[in-house]
Amino acid sequence: MNGGSGRRRLTGRGAAGRDPAVHHSAGAGARFRRGRGLLPPDRITTRSRLAWLNSATSRIGTTLDLERTAQELAEFTVPRFADGAAVDILESVLRGDEISQWAGEGIPAMRATALCAIEELSSLEPTPVGETFVHAETPHETLLHRYCLRQGKPVLLSRIRDDDFARVAPTESAAAKMRAAGVHSYLAVPLIARGVLLGSADFVRGPGTPPFSTIDLALAEQLASTAAVFIDNARLYGREREHVISLQRSLLPRVTPVTPGLRIHAEYAPSTARHGVGGDWYDVMALPSGRTALMVGDVMGHGLPAAATMGRLRTVARTLMTLDTAPERILARLDLATRDLEDEQVATCLCAVYDPADSTYTLASAGHLPPLLVDGRGSAEFVPVPTGAPLGAGVIPYDPLRLRVPDGAHLVMYTDGLVKSRFENLDVQLDRLRSAALGLAPGVLEAGGLVEKAPAGAARFDEAVLLIGKSSAFPPDDLRVWDLPQDGRAAGAARSLVTGQLAAWGLTELADVCELVVSELVGNALRYGNGPGELRLLRGERLVVEVSDTGPDLPQIQHADLSDEGGRGLQLINMLCRRWGSCRTVTGKVVWAEQNMPT
Repeated sequence: MNGGSGRRRLTGRGAAGRDPAVHHSAGAGARFRRGRGLLPPDRITTRSRLAWLNSATSRIGTTLDLERTAQELAEFTVPRFADGAAVDILESVLRGDEISQWAGEGIPAMRATALCAIEELSSLEPTPVGETFVHAETPHETLLHRYCLRQGKPVLLSRIRDDDFARVAPTESAAAKMRAAGVHSYLAVPLIARGVLLGSADFVRGPGTPPFSTIDLALAEQLASTAAVFIDNARLYGREREHVISLQRSLLPRVTPVTPGLRIHAEYAPSTARHGVGGDWYDVMALPSGRTALMVGDVMGHGLPAAATMGRLRTVARTLMTLDTAPERILARLDLATRDLEDEQVATCLCAVYDPADSTYTLASAGHLPPLLVDGRGSAEFVPVPTGAPLGAGVIPYDPLRLRVPDGAHLVMYTDGLVKSRFENLDVQLDRLRSAALGLAPGVLEAGGLVEKAPAGAARFDEAVLLIGKSSAFPPDDLRVWDLPQDGRAAGAARSLVTGQLAAWGLTELADVCELVVSELVGNALRYGNGPGELRLLRGERLVVEVSDTGPDLPQIQHADLSDEGGRGLQLINMLCRRWGSCRTVTGKVVWAEQNMPT
């Protein structure tokens, strides 16, 4: 085909026509140009036409990309059927809007989608591919608009007379260039599939080729009907893909919480490949006393089922995070939840909990790729987290890894779409990821530049999630940690420590409530938790007090009768504080309460 260098717009808009009821037949002695692929008239048979038309099914619609399908239609017709072809698609179709059956009403906005022409017609005035236009904005209404787009009828001008160019081209300049190029025959057909108008295709012939005939019109209508189905399939696939991506994004966090001592960047990159969207997810969750939970996961499979499973797993994981800060136990319970899903899907997951008090991560992995630690000192290494079985496989327990990181270090968590390749093994791709991370400036790395620089890069055929946590120096005065005595002196010591620190912070107006809260928490730890462990006081957006112990049971508010001597402590905390809660740890549990800061 000779359409390569000559893919230019055919007219000022690329489509024009004449009253379909009027056409001029070609003379019997019309000359044919054999070099363009057109057969001599004595060799054009019904069989050859049908064979050419049948080959369209294998050369058009090879992908589910709408623009590519339109380009394949234009290239298929040049030069075998026409010297030039243009395909315009409705803007609403390309946007993926919901479209009812075509009614031929209104003024549709069109977008120049595909062009192909022989070199001899390269002088025609083009409208660049991708430009949107409205027919009514032209000085006059072209016949393509009047008949193809409003009535769904084809337009045939076997011989374009001199006064016809003004009815075909939208501007005088375009008409003049058509005359100068020797365009003498014009054909346009609507693209309608399943009752939906998708766009139009128009064709021209220049010097040395015969004019279009009624047989050519029948061929063009049949070809347009076939191509329209392929374009509509691409439209429907694109709309379904957008729905899946929208669902996927709606199931991911919209904002990340305040994370003391940790700066977070999260990014979700959908795939452009067919069936490349599904079950990748991430989550960031604030835990008691400034701790932060980070999680990335990947549900096996693609499409709506994987996205739905991802949403359920993320919801379960967030619930578990409120009850436990140990990643290995969270994954164990998440494995049980995954096995309860009806679709029996499997997922990988990496969970990390960051504690700003000592700048440490506690990590656990369920079959997930290892995180990358970029220490900010010119080194990047994969963290050797023990890899457990994927969620849903039924093989537990999981082993944790505790990792201390320096200030300014970046922990890079990701899904396999960032590195997966059809041509290289995983170890090679992981090494390239490490090199790419080292080659990025810290600011670019924190801004998600690794998505484009990752080994998969532009050739990524699967969706990817990138989650980066940068540790930063936590203000030492904002978080205080004390060890409490294991006897009856603990409550008094806790009250003294809290009131002294609040005075130093200038928050004495919170001291009365905070004293009562810490007394109740320490008292419960002495009575039910084998004695208190640590006392934490965190000054941030709110004031948080936390007491740890080694007891196994999480406290709950109890109903207290009038004659009961106890059981009202948590009720008081519930009334006086903004919120409170308890959470398991590796050694026991923590109970915390949160107060609003003074306005």
